Amino acid sequence: MATAPYGVRLLVGAAATALEETLKLPQTVLMYPMTVASQVAHLVMKVQQDVADLVNKGDETLEQLFPPKDEQPEWATFDEDEESPSTPATNGERLTEGRFALYSTGEPETEAPVAIKPSTSVPPDVVDELDYESLTLAQLRARLPSLKVADLEALLAYEDATKSRAPFQTLLANRITRATAK
Repeated sequence: MATAPYGVRLLVGAAATALEETLKLPQTVLMYPMTVASQVAHLVMKVQQDVADLVNKGDETLEQLFPPKDEQPEWATFDEDEESPSTPATNGERLTEGRFALYSTGEPETEAPVAIKPSTSVPPDVVDELDYESLTLAQLRARLPSLKVADLEALLAYEDATKSRAPFQTLLANRITRATAK
């Protein structure tokens, strides 16, 4: 077969490409909104990155022109500073007061001893089975679904008679309510 002239081959190739692209047009039209959205998101992220780079460069330049002072206002306190008298020393132990009580065990660490209500009866069997005294609130919550209502009530009575920790009491009372409502 003889080779067609260059111009003819060019025109046939362009016609074949036009035909192929025309056949792809329905798929391209369906994908076009997603493609545009992707390109817009990329452009927005690129602009944000460029702005952040300019701000960083401005910070560096300002630091060179006006070096920062290494002074700390007397009212400012940081974790590295020595503990103030109002902050209890934890020595790496869990905090058992305030907002951290949900994730702790044991009695609160305070300067004066906290009176725990004396237990006049022997702890229920479920206390020993669960090792209840050492459980955190999250650990107790994980074990609640496997307990019977009678065990939950015994734990609540034990908590009331001993430590009376509000988060534990609330958790047990709510679980009892849900279990008896079923």
